[in-house]
Amino acid sequence: MQHPVRFQHKFLFSAVAASLAVTLPAVAQERPRLEEIVVTASAREQSVQDIPYNISAMDGGEIAAQQITDQAELLRSISGVSVMDRGYRNSGMVNSIIIRGLNVDSGLTGDIALNAVPTVSTYVDNTPLFANFVLKDIARVEVLRGPQGTLYGSGSLGGTVRYISNKPHTEALEGQVDVDYSQTTGSNGHNTHLFGMINVPLAESLALRASAGRLDNDGVVDYVNAYRLNSHREPLIAVDGDCVDPRDATDQQVLHNGACYGNREDADDVAIDYARAALRWDITDRLSLLATVQHQEDEVGGRRAVTLGDNNQPQGSPLRFDYDELESGQVLLEPSSREVDLYSLDLEWDLGFATLTSNTSYFDNEGVGESDNGALWVSGGEAGADESRDWITAFGYSGWPRPAQRAERGYRDKTLVQELRLVSNEQVAGFDWLAGAFYLDQEQEVYQNSYNPGMDVFNDACRATGDAVCDNFWPRFYDGLTEIDYEYLREVSFEELALYGELTYNFSESLRLTGGLRWFDNDTVNDTLMGFPLVEGWTASPVPRSQDSDSDILLKLNLSWDINPQLMLYGTVSEGYRRGGASAVPSAENGDPFGEPNAESLRSYEKDTVLNHELGIKGRLDNLSFTASAFYVDWRDPQLNATTELYGFYVALNGDEASTIGVELEVDGYLGDTLHYRIGYTYVEAELEANFISPQNGAVIAASGTTLPGTPENVFSASLDYPWQLRDGVYLTPRINAYYQSEAKNYISDTAAVSQVHDAFWLLGASVALNTDNWNITLYGKNLGNEEGVTGAFPATDWSYDTGVFENWYGNGNRQMIAQPRTLGLSATYHF
Repeated sequence: MQHPVRFQHKFLFSAVAASLAVTLPAVAQERPRLEEIVVTASAREQSVQDIPYNISAMDGGEIAAQQITDQAELLRSISGVSVMDRGYRNSGMVNSIIIRGLNVDSGLTGDIALNAVPTVSTYVDNTPLFANFVLKDIARVEVLRGPQGTLYGSGSLGGTVRYISNKPHTEALEGQVDVDYSQTTGSNGHNTHLFGMINVPLAESLALRASAGRLDNDGVVDYVNAYRLNSHREPLIAVDGDCVDPRDATDQQVLHNGACYGNREDADDVAIDYARAALRWDITDRLSLLATVQHQEDEVGGRRAVTLGDNNQPQGSPLRFDYDELESGQVLLEPSSREVDLYSLDLEWDLGFATLTSNTSYFDNEGVGESDNGALWVSGGEAGADESRDWITAFGYSGWPRPAQRAERGYRDKTLVQELRLVSNEQVAGFDWLAGAFYLDQEQEVYQNSYNPGMDVFNDACRATGDAVCDNFWPRFYDGLTEIDYEYLREVSFEELALYGELTYNFSESLRLTGGLRWFDNDTVNDTLMGFPLVEGWTASPVPRSQDSDSDILLKLNLSWDINPQLMLYGTVSEGYRRGGASAVPSAENGDPFGEPNAESLRSYEKDTVLNHELGIKGRLDNLSFTASAFYVDWRDPQLNATTELYGFYVALNGDEASTIGVELEVDGYLGDTLHYRIGYTYVEAELEANFISPQNGAVIAASGTTLPGTPENVFSASLDYPWQLRDGVYLTPRINAYYQSEAKNYISDTAAVSQVHDAFWLLGASVALNTDNWNITLYGKNLGNEEGVTGAFPATDWSYDTGVFENWYGNGNRQMIAQPRTLGLSATYHF
């Protein structure tokens, strides 16, 4: 029996779209029809409108037409998704996508790989990987809202994002060359992006597709008071107006002269090289093989973040100044680099009654980033904040005139994935089905080394004076002194096996019921080293190994009804989960080095789970489609990435309960003959349902009723485009787009020093494209209102400077991560 033909749908709320109509010249051409986007989110090829849950998709042509190459920009163009946008720095390490408000982590995260995995899973083709590849030669992007635990497993609490690349084909020789040039407000330089692709039929059943590109953006943020450094990365000394290497200076100059500062303009520059090659072999009419290799290297010069306020020098001082809009108060630059390789082998075999798919992949994702931690050392924050963190005084370094604290944080993730899936090709007695097995073997390494460049030089100069201050304080750290004050290495092995399946019974051509389940079993082993080498005898030592294992079953139930050929009603109850794990923490009660009180409560964290309830309606006509859904998600044992009380071990903590409730609306259609629009709106109310209590000390981290961080209550997105036919084969297409999000919190607690509320903002864009059979030339503008668009911060209340400290340091550590400022550009694409 063949599958019943699914319906086409019609939108109920076209009056909303009508308000966006604009007056443009009339064009005599055939009335447009919305093209159906075929997706594979359900493991079958289906139209977006035929899938009985809330899914959005954007095809590669639309992504290219909007000049989108960045993940944050892409997801903001899709309804109901918000992101913590930290620019390209470490952007391939920490996934900051939020769907349906499921997030408790702060806007500070992003500098180190976290214990708890994200709440939204991401896939590159069939590989569960977050890599933030440059978005070129993309077939489509699929966004599945709500938990997808049955098919996509761990980390799909809020949803799943799938990036689907174009595949090789044997139809014809095909190629493309892109050149893009732009300038960004605040930058003295320019941005360029070069890309090329070729598809070559090698034989009747064999084809190769290869692409490569380079993105090179100048920075926009000036580090206006950055230390000037010698070859050892130690601050130079300002002596009589000159910058002198402290290793060439006298002891008195080293002790009594301040640092030499300079302005590093446009420090957050970006250079990305990337390439992908895929070989497809149709061995028979029923058996095909696809081998793919993908590579990307990122080099980022600094953080796209600005500093609020002034450099904390006394009122009336000639050294005092206020930071401008695109200036950073860090005294050390904060670069990062990354390299990722992905290898995959996909086999598809049509067995007649079902199709067998095998996906084998391996990826190696590693990188390192540097942070300026000076504000953590010289003060406890601005007036009124917690001032218990004056580490300069606590460690006896008072008087050090050039404090510099550089944290180097790195990661490496090597993972093997194997998935087998069998999907029925036809109904049997009204049933459709699929079954699969999933295996993942991950080896992850995370490290941090914190340096104090210049400490040795100052220490030697201090001791040479014979001053009692040096004898009383510095000698206790001197024997075997290293400029590394903190060492941390975490090695985690994770292994998971899962079996899953879905069974659909078609009561009729219009009514169907789907049940699904996933059984999983996983094991985590955590080995950690930690030390404080500045203190004699406190070198890195192993922490007692921590292990954790878990197994469970997830369920899903979905009912869908075609009210008529244009309208579907559906309801879903589904479970999602995020894996638990082990955190290696030494025990104070056992006398372990760097022991933490109540360490046993921190050595493992439980999986967190959600139970999702969703009711939705979909509709479609020739020129209009819509989706509207309402949801309630009950979140149990939410995981919070945090650090321990005394020594700052990275751990994950479980809370008790949270919930999110909201509505999602999306419409895609035409007004008149050619004006195309896309509108999305999401309302989310996300909050704790019980106090979030620290298991280490019993303190209330956040109270019941607290709004979850990073989650705007209202998110709106819209776009309009109007293809204006100049003559046969030649079109002029103006486009406009908008994104809005209401205010959002930086951290789950409302009273902690890292708490901050980010203002609401709009991001507006526009473009005009001239399209012919072979050429696309586009003039475009992004963030035309030049909004800051802050979504994450190191707040001034926690990362500023206390003028009561007398070290000769006049930086300021607060950082506000901003959206890319106004950018105007011109792109040209030639394709054949």
